[in-house]
Amino acid sequence: MTECGGCAVSVEGLTKIYDGTLAVDHISFCVRRGEIFGFLGPNGAGKTTTVRMLVGLTRITSGSARICGYDVVRDYKRARALFGVVPDVSNLYFELTCYQNLLFSAKMYGVPGSIARRRVEDVLKFFGLWEIRNRKFKALSKGLKRRLAIAAALVHDPKVLFLDEPTSGLDVMSRRMLWSKLRELNKSGVTIFLTTHNVYEAFHISSRIAVINKGRITAIGSPGELSRKFSVQEVIEAGFHPRNPSEEEILGNVKGVLEVRVRGDHLEIIASDPTVALEDLARYARLRGLSISMLRLRGADAEELFLKIIGEAE
Repeated sequence: MTECGGCAVSVEGLTKIYDGTLAVDHISFCVRRGEIFGFLGPNGAGKTTTVRMLVGLTRITSGSARICGYDVVRDYKRARALFGVVPDVSNLYFELTCYQNLLFSAKMYGVPGSIARRRVEDVLKFFGLWEIRNRKFKALSKGLKRRLAIAAALVHDPKVLFLDEPTSGLDVMSRRMLWSKLRELNKSGVTIFLTTHNVYEAFHISSRIAVINKGRITAIGSPGELSRKFSVQEVIEAGFHPRNPSEEEILGNVKGVLEVRVRGDHLEIIASDPTVALEDLARYARLRGLSISMLRLRGADAEELFLKIIGEAE
């Protein structure tokens, strides 16, 4: 089995037209070997269509895609041996046990019997499923089902793992546990291609992110690079006692304030110069007999950055 070179996944001019509609519009990018690559976009942006072309489930209209150097059209069998796919809806069998499902998956990938049994045991133990290996898939919780689905995509020891909305519908504990396992898997050398519309998830776990909207790549880079490139402003979070001033009061009396938003028991204040605004905010509170119960400066959150990327593209 070949090792991936510099690009685990390389895409050049990839295009898909459905019944005259341009769903994916001549996109190009490289997923570097050994990274977690977030493919982020709103619903209907072209994420799923792109991945379906990459894994051979949808015909490519034009352009090309390679997995570890193998063309996904001309060398599909070789490319297929190098990646695993976890769809957003599980394709495992409800009446089979965890062990039986993974053994069946290994056979479908052509893994020889003795190696298959060892791989099944390894991935079950890695995901903490060995003790329930004889439990039927239908009896598992949603979080355990998700872990087993990912395990099934790893039984043939792929170099690249495609994940479609891996934590959708999971509770906080299950989601964090899965993130931990994905990071551990990535550290072992597996390149992860994460498709999601969950902005926080993409920025929390990915090494780099590509943002797709209306079939086009609108931005690509690390979370830090995207934040710097799109110059998202820092936010002042402030709470006052015995009351929070109104938005109009802050806008009219504190220097450099551009926008004020009410967020529960505190205000979010965006200013042209946060340092000047912080000093003037303290002066304003003293003059009106207000005490400041909470005050901090933070960078823009992932959702604010994502909305700015999409907004500038449109």
